[in-house]
Amino acid sequence: MAKTPKYDYLIVGAGLFGAVCAYRLHQQGKKVLVIDKRDHIAGNCYTKNIDGIEVHQYGAHIFHTSDQAVWQFVQKFAKFNNFINSVVAKYGHESYHLPFNMHTFTELWPDVKTAKQAKQHIAAEQINVEQPKNLEEQAIKLVGRTIYQKLIKGYTEKQWGRPCKNLPPEIIQRIPVRFTFDNNYFNDTYQGIPIGGYTKLIAKMLTGVEVRLKTDYFKHRTKLNQLAEHIIYTGPIDQFYDYRFGQLEYRSLKFRSRRFNMPDYQGNAVLNYTATTPKYTRTIEHKHFDSSQKTAHTIVTYEYPALWSTGKEPYYVINDQHNNTLAERYRNLANREKKVIFGGRLADYRYYDMDDVIKKALEIKLP
Repeated sequence: MAKTPKYDYLIVGAGLFGAVCAYRLHQQGKKVLVIDKRDHIAGNCYTKNIDGIEVHQYGAHIFHTSDQAVWQFVQKFAKFNNFINSVVAKYGHESYHLPFNMHTFTELWPDVKTAKQAKQHIAAEQINVEQPKNLEEQAIKLVGRTIYQKLIKGYTEKQWGRPCKNLPPEIIQRIPVRFTFDNNYFNDTYQGIPIGGYTKLIAKMLTGVEVRLKTDYFKHRTKLNQLAEHIIYTGPIDQFYDYRFGQLEYRSLKFRSRRFNMPDYQGNAVLNYTATTPKYTRTIEHKHFDSSQKTAHTIVTYEYPALWSTGKEPYYVINDQHNNTLAERYRNLANREKKVIFGGRLADYRYYDMDDVIKKALEIKLP
């Protein structure tokens, strides 16, 4: 005689998608178990307080959305500050504002004073190619050679580990260009960082829900599956199906942090390094995310793109024809599941911003 399941839902993964689903189900009176193979909740938006500074352990996470329902939802769990992401690009000894805007153009071309002049410079450098064969041609077609050489090429080649001429043009279908003096990296209505960090926000979502950390679903799969009526799975979709059709590919990241005994090191939260050297793509000075963090020291994280292999953390999906076709085959299997719901960037094999993840978790039908 089969045992009665102990839980209504088993949620594999304590990141944003899993936590929002857990909150919804707990509000409905469902009994939920959340597991995660890591030793902490909050997935890749995990923040840790180190000597008075909330450090983004897996790279910079700035919350931004134009969806009022999503914004109202996250306000239940944390107050957000008014942080505006204004990135600075470093190209050798030169500095430029991002995203591409009139500040950038006047820094690139000293004779540019107006939007008309900026457009003329860009137009003079663009190439007329109806069907770009690679990312390099696509970028030059969109923004011209100077912007490509100084602000796109090196960063992109470090990020993806291959020359732009060998990358598909689809990676940059469009490049945001503003002909105003606006350094706000995002166009969304709402933007900020949760005061106290993302871990605190996720912990509030999981209030009253049983959570087991350092629990690998695949090591205890049979036993765990028997515990619940339904499963919400947020891990790699190909791993769920034992790589039946082959393994999906990713790019990974490495992080190295340094403490400096000075109140400010780089003067900005995020600096992008757009030349081929240094090897890191970004430096993140965490205290600039929250001006209330007054310390005599600072912590800077250096972000290095890395090859991905089994066992390493997958960060970015690779949107080429091979991986997209493979992912679609796995999604077709997932759509036929009766007991399992798939969600999140790894289970969908798609890149999502945080608000996209929350929106999907709020909208998904939970039986």
